[in-house]
Amino acid sequence: MSGEHILIIEDDPVMLRGLKDNFEFQGYRVQAVGDGERGLDAALQNRPDLIILDIMLPKINGYEICQTLRRENRDMPIIMLTAKGQESDIVLGLNIGADDYMTKPFSIRELLARAEAFLRRRRKEEARVFRFGDFELHLASRKFFHGKKAIPLTPKEFGLLVYLLKNAGRVLTRDQIISSVWGYDMIVTGRSVDRCINTLRSKIETEGDHPVFIGTVREIGYRFDMPEE
Repeated sequence: MSGEHILIIEDDPVMLRGLKDNFEFQGYRVQAVGDGERGLDAALQNRPDLIILDIMLPKINGYEICQTLRRENRDMPIIMLTAKGQESDIVLGLNIGADDYMTKPFSIRELLARAEAFLRRRRKEEARVFRFGDFELHLASRKFFHGKKAIPLTPKEFGLLVYLLKNAGRVLTRDQIISSVWGYDMIVTGRSVDRCINTLRSKIETEGDHPVFIGTVREIGYRFDMPEE
């Protein structure tokens, strides 16, 4: 049993209950929500490992939820459920960031299999080791090394470094960093980001005035520069 967190957003109470029961039977932790507004809040605050998302929802539809999550750099897999089955609806869902879709009525066994496939790939991602310069960051064990020496990181420093590494080469605004590392359920300012960047730099940069890895993009944010092999 994996214990991963699945968020199901579906307004049909019978289908919602059936999906919840089936995923729980497989060992997942399931949060079931019946409208789009509460579903979006749950996705932003609780950071599920995978979302099962109906398109036609009250208050906020599935397209809007998917767009918002991708805009906030939430990268969990999203499987959309649609009763329409029209090609244009499917293409729209995929274009705005959904990873897969299933047309109602569908096989619950197939949905479970697709969800497990996405989560399996996510587990492999979390087992990655990032290497840059003489440093190694191990995601699964949450350990950071300079050569053979372990370097302690606070939870926020670890989360920030992971986010920077996963987005190496991209310019990241302070707002993007806040939403992805701190989350919107906390009151955080750009100065908090700057302070965390500075403490992280003190642990990985040899020359504070001339950082090699974490560069400042004036008036915008930061960029992690991965050195060439």
